[in-house]
Amino acid sequence: MRRPVKNRKQPQPDEVYGSMKVAKLINYVMECGKKDTARKIVYKVMEELKKDGDPVAILEEALEKASPAVEVRSRRVGGANYQVPREVRPERRMALGLRWIVDAAEGTKGKPMAETLLAEIRAAHKGEGSAVTKKETTHRMAEANKAFAHFAW
Repeated sequence: MRRPVKNRKQPQPDEVYGSMKVAKLINYVMECGKKDTARKIVYKVMEELKKDGDPVAILEEALEKASPAVEVRSRRVGGANYQVPREVRPERRMALGLRWIVDAAEGTKGKPMAETLLAEIRAAHKGEGSAVTKKETTHRMAEANKAFAHFAW
């Protein structure tokens, strides 16, 4: 059995909003170590979200709607591979939600990253968009493979 991770390094909360989730979002947007550019993008998005209400609350709701509760993991049993549904740990839920939102925003070409990220966060907040679709697909796969849940390790 794997031993538990004792002290995983957490980023400091961001300076403007004091939120760990905004700091994580900045790190996910960052490419090639350009954190200042990532901060500018994320803070521009947060300024736009202020028009709709509290930007941190909107981001948290969007994350909640884009984060999966269950996922499937491959398990080899007796020469056959099974997709075994597993519950997702809270840290991984947040990581997957952020990653899917940022990946969906990066996948939209022809527009600045700030615009596409804003559109994706607003879509996730409404319960639509690519990240939410990916979550629903993951949940459907887990539901379809529910019969193999007894292989969970």
